[in-house]
Amino acid sequence: MTSTTFPNNLLTDNPELYEARFPDPDRLAGRWTQDRLGRHGAGPRVLDMGCGTGRDAAHLHSAGLDVTGADLSESMLAHARTHHPGPEYVRADLCGFDLGRGVFDAVVCLDSALLYCHTNEQLHAFLSSCRRALAPRGLLVAEMRNGAYFLGRTDLLDTPTVHSFTWQGIVHRSTTTLTVDRAAQLLRRRRVWTTDDGSAPVEQRSAWRLLFPQELRHLLAAHGFEVLELHDGPGPRTEPPWPQGRPAGDTTDADRLHVVARLADSH
Repeated sequence: MTSTTFPNNLLTDNPELYEARFPDPDRLAGRWTQDRLGRHGAGPRVLDMGCGTGRDAAHLHSAGLDVTGADLSESMLAHARTHHPGPEYVRADLCGFDLGRGVFDAVVCLDSALLYCHTNEQLHAFLSSCRRALAPRGLLVAEMRNGAYFLGRTDLLDTPTVHSFTWQGIVHRSTTTLTVDRAAQLLRRRRVWTTDDGSAPVEQRSAWRLLFPQELRHLLAAHGFEVLELHDGPGPRTEPPWPQGRPAGDTTDADRLHVVARLADSH
């Protein structure tokens, strides 16, 4: 069968498929975020930037926070409004957004969403947008892949990763190959989807920016942020995952990176 390459993202365009592929029944990502916000005394107004299907935004809303979820995908936003109501959902691009000045006490950016800012210009635009959106001493909480993990390690690059699951009675299988584009500082992903219903394979390509811990510190400082936490876990995507109440770690060597930063009093 001939493979079909989709110009968009199969998971982004099919939120139900996304939630089936990445289940989070215990709302671990939302609970970890809630814990970080509480530990550092964040106010109640939270922007979940790159909110996806809305699961984490809805969890934070259920915890009593005033949450706005923002995403570029209209499919994700429609799913969020229907299946995870409570927050306000708006369309915005994390590579540059303006949702008002000083209207949030925290900006949350989970699951490597920040790394879709591929260029330095996009990273600066994101942080400038956060600075504009945050009230003085507002927090930025982000969770992402760790570029430092790929210095001298190839275990995630050596062989494709295969994952299968059943959705709507059909077995879906994803075969994911990662490669490092060193010149662009990108982790490129090629994912081929196959199913057991005879459909043609679907090929998807995407990439994440690889940020290194000291590089991230420098970027945050340049935009007026003080780093409160920067570590490799435990977190919602680490193995083992974060247990409730566990304090932050003090290393930055594993494959996930977690950051909490506070904006200066005046900006």
